[in-house]
Amino acid sequence: MLNISLRRFINRLGHDFSEPALLEQALTHRSFGSTNNERLEFLGDAVLGMVVSEMLYRHFPAASEGDLSRLRSVLVKGEALATMARAIDLGEQLRLGSGELKSGGFRRDSILAGAYEAVIGAILLDGGFDTCRACLVAWFEPLLQSLSLGDEHKDPKSRLQEYLQGKGAALPDYRLLNVSGEGHAQHFEVQCCLVGVSADYRGSASSRRKAEQAAATVALNDLQIQSNKTGKGR
Repeated sequence: MLNISLRRFINRLGHDFSEPALLEQALTHRSFGSTNNERLEFLGDAVLGMVVSEMLYRHFPAASEGDLSRLRSVLVKGEALATMARAIDLGEQLRLGSGELKSGGFRRDSILAGAYEAVIGAILLDGGFDTCRACLVAWFEPLLQSLSLGDEHKDPKSRLQEYLQGKGAALPDYRLLNVSGEGHAQHFEVQCCLVGVSADYRGSASSRRKAEQAAATVALNDLQIQSNKTGKGR
């Protein structure tokens, strides 16, 4: 029987595994044992790149190959995937060796991004390509909608600010909630506060700047999802 935390995580993924062992493997880091998520990570990386490339190709019909490559990098780079992993609390589900646990591996960008790709690979094997593609579209469509051809080098905070300005809304306020860890391995948690919005947008990372970017990504993703829902309901 699944615990509440894992069930909540699966609900956020939007895919109920018929073979739970695949998900377990996807959440198992190599430090935990020889049966780990590295092969699934390889698979997930490949399908992620293909699906996001197709989404960008269709969304930006006038974009050059170089533009599409740069935009794809914005969406699938390790830091971006780690931010998305934190948004669904993936780190809480990871199985790590004792050394990685002690060093805070469940917060490390590289481990989170790799596990995120491994979960994609697990969904592909469990449900097939169409199911996996549908999940990826649901996850990445809100972020893609917030991009423009001038966004290749824009960070999430800049994109959130422009989004709010376009809506005539007040600019966000970033509040430092917590700093933990030793000086050489500190961990920052930041909250992105928006006027008139009760949602709790948080991000965490190895620096305050990265944590703010992570919180901005979560906020932008949610605002875009809500905007899409409102538009469809008209």
